[in-house]
Amino acid sequence: MKILFIGDVSGQVGRKMLQEHLPVLREKLSLDVVIVDGDNCANGYGITEKICKEFYALGVDCITTGDHVWNQREILSYITRDPSLLRAANFPDKTPGQGACLKTLPDGRKILILHLMGRVFMPEALECPFIVADKILSTYQLGTNVAAIFVDIHAEATSEKMAMAHYLDGRVSAVVGTHTHIPTADSHILPEGTAFQSDAGMTGCYDSIIGMDKETPLLRFTKKIPGKQRMFPAKGEGTLCGTYVQTDDKTGKTLKIEPIVIGAYLKNTLIESL
Repeated sequence: MKILFIGDVSGQVGRKMLQEHLPVLREKLSLDVVIVDGDNCANGYGITEKICKEFYALGVDCITTGDHVWNQREILSYITRDPSLLRAANFPDKTPGQGACLKTLPDGRKILILHLMGRVFMPEALECPFIVADKILSTYQLGTNVAAIFVDIHAEATSEKMAMAHYLDGRVSAVVGTHTHIPTADSHILPEGTAFQSDAGMTGCYDSIIGMDKETPLLRFTKKIPGKQRMFPAKGEGTLCGTYVQTDDKTGKTLKIEPIVIGAYLKNTLIESL
């Protein structure tokens, strides 16, 4: 199975990059599944029903979120009607929405997409993501009732993301991190066949501070002005960052993991090399 995961889409610039490049990537890589983290789509804060539908029209199969999932109030009612829009599975049981979805491809192959959120340095008081992962995965097994399992862990600490990947090694196809908006250079396959990358990076403007216009964050850091000023996404040239994973349909283990970078500021990867 050929899976493309796009890291945190930030603001209008990020959405534009997705619109320009995703249809080409879907065709060029013969993708089976496209997953996008949409935690910062709506002017940097959460996502809306309109944006979700725009993403699906581009060929996105599933949207994950993160700590900004509830910033747009309309999402509280919409998420209950859209099984392809995920909030972290380790929110309390009665939280609207769901933290995992099972997708069936036209040829019958199935992929489970699981969304978790870390707890180290994160604002939400959530359930233990390790226990929640065990509970959900107890009914799915690679190579039997699912061909692949992809995990997006939205977390601040690389150690927590790495710990999750090693904890799930052999039980899932891939664990890829989001939230820090910085693409990491550690993509590799773990001993039992699970692919891992600490962070897929941001899809947005990198002439910024994690996607936001530089002025307000700089004031917070240099002059210690109270953080009441609202930050807005930067509006310069965009870059798309993501992770490509190819799995063995028989075992669900990963055959290949490669980062994808297209656009300004960062060194681009060569899609041909994939």
